[in-house]
Amino acid sequence: MKKGFVFLFLFSSFLVYSILVYTKGTKANGKTMSAEAVRGKFLYQKHNCTACHQIYGLGGYLGPDLTNAISAKENSEIVAKALLKTGTQRMPDFHLNENEIEEIITYLKYIDETTVINTITE
Repeated sequence: MKKGFVFLFLFSSFLVYSILVYTKGTKANGKTMSAEAVRGKFLYQKHNCTACHQIYGLGGYLGPDLTNAISAKENSEIVAKALLKTGTQRMPDFHLNENEIEEIITYLKYIDETTVINTITE
């Protein structure tokens, strides 16, 4: 009886949380996503980038975390465009056109701008 109750409680909690996240979204520091970024998000989802990459700590572990990939280094945007255009040994070439690459980069910029970094101060 206890195991069934615990399972039911955890499953219900996960279901409610998932519904809230997917319907209401998460707080984006007051920033709204542009139409270009929305198209980039759809492309990110269409090509199942989450299978290999993480955003906000959620996703796969094969590729790098993309939460702050655009601002990580000086030429990160240029490198990201090159990788999206040609792929790598691990990442396939999705044959994206220039417009689609720009939309994904815009989506990654939006993610980068809305990231909240918690720091502990002593």
